[in-house]
Amino acid sequence: MQVMWQLYKNSSFVLKMTLGFLLGIVTGVLFGPSIEIIKPLGTILINLLNLVAIPVIFLTVVIAINQMNPKHLGRLGGKLLVYYGLTTAAAVLIGVTIALWINPGAGLTLPDAKVEKPDTPEFSDVLLNIVPSNLFETFSSGQLMGILFLAVIIGLTMGKMRYSEKKDLRESGERLHRLFSSANDLFFLLLQGILLYAPIGIFAISATSFGNQGFQTFQSLIAFTGVFYLGVLLLWALIYTSLLKYSKLSIRHFFSQTKDAYLTAFFTSSSIASLPIAIDSAKKAGISERIVNFSLPIGAVFNSDGGALRMGASIVFAANVTGLNFSIMDYVIIVAIGTLLSIGTAGIPAAGLVTLSAVLTMFNLPLEIVALIAGVDVLIGMAGTASNVLGDIIGAAVIDRDEKKTTNSAG
Repeated sequence: MQVMWQLYKNSSFVLKMTLGFLLGIVTGVLFGPSIEIIKPLGTILINLLNLVAIPVIFLTVVIAINQMNPKHLGRLGGKLLVYYGLTTAAAVLIGVTIALWINPGAGLTLPDAKVEKPDTPEFSDVLLNIVPSNLFETFSSGQLMGILFLAVIIGLTMGKMRYSEKKDLRESGERLHRLFSSANDLFFLLLQGILLYAPIGIFAISATSFGNQGFQTFQSLIAFTGVFYLGVLLLWALIYTSLLKYSKLSIRHFFSQTKDAYLTAFFTSSSIASLPIAIDSAKKAGISERIVNFSLPIGAVFNSDGGALRMGASIVFAANVTGLNFSIMDYVIIVAIGTLLSIGTAGIPAAGLVTLSAVLTMFNLPLEIVALIAGVDVLIGMAGTASNVLGDIIGAAVIDRDEKKTTNSAG
C-alpha cells in the first residue's frame, strides 16, 4: 500500500489529472446515472478549492508586492503597467468574442445546480467596494475586491518598511515578511495536499457529469478548449506580432531566439520555473539586460494574458452551462474582476482553477463548472503559460524600444 501511495504521490500532476478525467468518462458511460453515488467525492474537491482560494490570492499578492524595492516602481513600472493593461484587455476581448461566437457549453446543464442570475454591480459600486471599512468583515464575508486592495496596500507598506533607512522599521518589515512568507508556505502545503486529492475529485465529477449527460459534456469541453487555443493563436498572430513590429524586431528571428522560453513554459505550465530561461532568451533576442532583469520577474508575477483570455472564455462557458444571459457590461465587469484576482497567482499550481473558483463564488455561480474545466485544465494551462511568458518578453522588448527612443530624444 505504501509503495502504491508513493507511486501515486510522485507521479506527474498532469498525468494524474488526465487519468482521473478519462477514467471518469469511462466510468460514467458504463454506469450511467447510477454513478451519482460517488458525487460527494467531487463536492469535497469543490469545497477544498473554495477553502484555499482567498488565502492563496491574498498572501501571494502581498509577498509579490513587498519584495519589490519602491525605488524601482517609477518610470519603467508605469510603462509596464500600461503594457500589461493593454495586452490583458486585448486577451479578454479575444476570449469573450470567440467564446460568444462558438458558444462552448451551450446545451450542457448542471441538473442539481440552482442558479439565479447574479446582480452584477455597477461600476461605481465596484470602486466603492474596493476600499473596505472593516478588515475582519472583509475576510469573513469574502469581499474579494476589498481583499485584493488590502493585499496591495499591505504589500506596499511592508516593502517600504523593508527598504526603510530606519533600522527598527527594516527589522519590523523583515519580521512581517517572514510571517507572511510562513503563512504562504502553510497554504501552499495545503494546496499541494488538495492537488493530491484533485484527481479523485475530478474522477467523481467527470463520472457523474458523463453518467448523466454522456458525450455532450465531452463535446462542450472540446469546444471550450478549441475556443481557448483559437484565442491564443489570434493573440500571438495579431497582438504580439504588431508589438514586435513596433519594437523594430524581426518576427521570425524573435520567435526563433525565444522558443526555449515559451516551449519550456508550455511543457512546465509554470511562469516562475521558466523565468531563468525567459531571461536568457530575451537577451539573445537583443533586449537590453537592464530592462530584461527588471521587467521579466515582475511580468512573471503580474502579467497574465493567457489567464485573462482563459477567464473570458470560462465566464462565457459558465453562462452557457447555467443558462444565464449576461450583457456585455456584465461580462466586462466579471472578467475584469477575475483578471485582477489572478494577480500574483501565475506561478502557483492550478492557478487558473483557484482564481476561477473565487470568481464563480463571488457571483454565486456553481463551482461544479470548475471541476468540469479541470478536466482540460492541463491543455489550457500549457498554452496559457506559454502566452504569459511570451507576453512578458515582448513587453520587455516594447519597453526597451521606448527607453531607447527616450534616450535618443534626450541626447
